[in-house]
Amino acid sequence: MKILALETATDPGSVALWLDGKLIARSCPDDQSNSASLLPVAQSLVQEAGLAFSDLDGIAFGAGPGSFTGLRVSCGVAQGLSFALDLPLLGIGTLDAMALASGGERVIVALDARMGEVYSGVFVGGVLQGSIGVYAPDSVPLPDSTGWLACGNGLVAYPVLRERLSAVTAEWRTEVMPHAEFVVRLAAPRMERGERIDPADAAPLYVRDKVAKTVAERLAEGGRA
Repeated sequence: MKILALETATDPGSVALWLDGKLIARSCPDDQSNSASLLPVAQSLVQEAGLAFSDLDGIAFGAGPGSFTGLRVSCGVAQGLSFALDLPLLGIGTLDAMALASGGERVIVALDARMGEVYSGVFVGGVLQGSIGVYAPDSVPLPDSTGWLACGNGLVAYPVLRERLSAVTAEWRTEVMPHAEFVVRLAAPRMERGERIDPADAAPLYVRDKVAKTVAERLAEGGRA
């Protein structure tokens, strides 16, 4: 199968192309917004492989959680391509892809959610245990056992989180971030089994329903109006 994957949960975004088991990937330019660069980078990557969008067998996108604006970009572009070309579409959890990227068997993912919070989920063998949530760094749930791998930029953004996880963590992968390469690695076997969603139902996984704090909330935390 030939599958195009789009990921814009964070900056910069990325694009990956699955070619019957082979994979090529590119990151979007740092000096451009994902909304401006995602489709041109995707088109360039497809052309580099000697293909056109119409040659694809499916589209996958990083569904979130992540940046509210970013998630809408990848979802919207993927949805548009799916509609226009009548291609199968599949959304892949951003933290699921990060867990795969970490290379670990038992993984705690912590992605900076801004506003003093992190998106976090626990994975065993690539399977989410429980649910993904958004937490203050000092209240992220801890597994009952030790020997975990922890990954994501939330560990760098919030030292208190790393301190909290140190009791159960044996390995740290702070460099792991969302990337289309791992979105498509998860999407390929599922699409080969015939999994797809109706493009009309495509939607980001926001987890949090609030994008900014009020002036009163910022002042209460010692910030500025």
